[in-house]
Amino acid sequence: MLSPKIRQTRRARSKSMVMGEGIGGGLRVCSPSVQEGALKAGWLRKQRSIMKNWQLRWFVLRADLLYFYKDQEETKPQGCVRLQGCLVREQASNQDEAGRHLFEILPGGGEKEREKEREKEKEKEKERSSVSHESLLLMAASQSEMEEWVRALQRAIWGPLGGGVFGRRLEETMECERGQGVCVRLAPLLVEQCVCFIRQRGLQEEGLFRMPGQANLVKQLQDAFDHGDKPQFDSTTDVHTVASLLKLYLRELPEPVIPFSKYQDFISCAQLLLKDQEAGLLELGNQVKTLPQANYNLLKYICTFLDEVQSYSEENKMGVQNHRIMCVCVCVCVCV
Repeated sequence: MLSPKIRQTRRARSKSMVMGEGIGGGLRVCSPSVQEGALKAGWLRKQRSIMKNWQLRWFVLRADLLYFYKDQEETKPQGCVRLQGCLVREQASNQDEAGRHLFEILPGGGEKEREKEREKEKEKEKERSSVSHESLLLMAASQSEMEEWVRALQRAIWGPLGGGVFGRRLEETMECERGQGVCVRLAPLLVEQCVCFIRQRGLQEEGLFRMPGQANLVKQLQDAFDHGDKPQFDSTTDVHTVASLLKLYLRELPEPVIPFSKYQDFISCAQLLLKDQEAGLLELGNQVKTLPQANYNLLKYICTFLDEVQSYSEENKMGVQNHRIMCVCVCVCVCV
């Protein structure tokens, strides 16, 4: 019989954490050597391949490698999964598994790429345990936690191939696109593709940026971009779906276009504008110039586009108030 203290500790372990955040239960943060270079870490339940029972393990994602440890304080992993060429999918729960938030890592394509990595893998084999990776079934403590892990894993898998753009830092996306030979742009390819389509087919669409798109199509397009595809919009594509996709991208940026560190400075600018418009505009211009280059470029690009949207306000019914709301949504990534 487990003591109440042990049971309490085990329950606390089931709460995952993103790097930099604390967790309940009084557990100590894992050692710097384990944390170093981690993209995400947290407690997950792993299904054993033979017994089919569940084991609670501490998982750490570094680059395209997913390590798992018996404990946060362990420095030697029990196993490691190379994610290159794998697929990640959410697992639907049946009635007997209600409340279980399951996802699976499956071996997929990329055999040629994996062949090239085998020699490197042999060199690293001495430093870590390996896993016979037919598939790996994992269980998170909540739906939101599962979704965070799925997104993080997809970015690790598809990011080097031009995917994993949703939830990725803006600077990383721009750097990755430059590394793939994409010409210098003010905004990520996804943003430009959405904006160009709306310019061509949607500026006069009533309810633009206020009416929701088709949720299933938005999800399909999101998955396609995250998997490194470049889906094309055509005459059959719904304008509101593309607008919703653009808002979703902005909403899932880890940090708003106006970074958290600059938020209070811009609030002060807004307050100054109410008192002295000339002085407020001058200060606003100064603050905009202090933004990171990628943020400055994206903000300029989106604001120029929204000005075009506003010019068709009689047709799309984007009044001044709606325009202001949309501008705020872009800046702080709290999209309607």
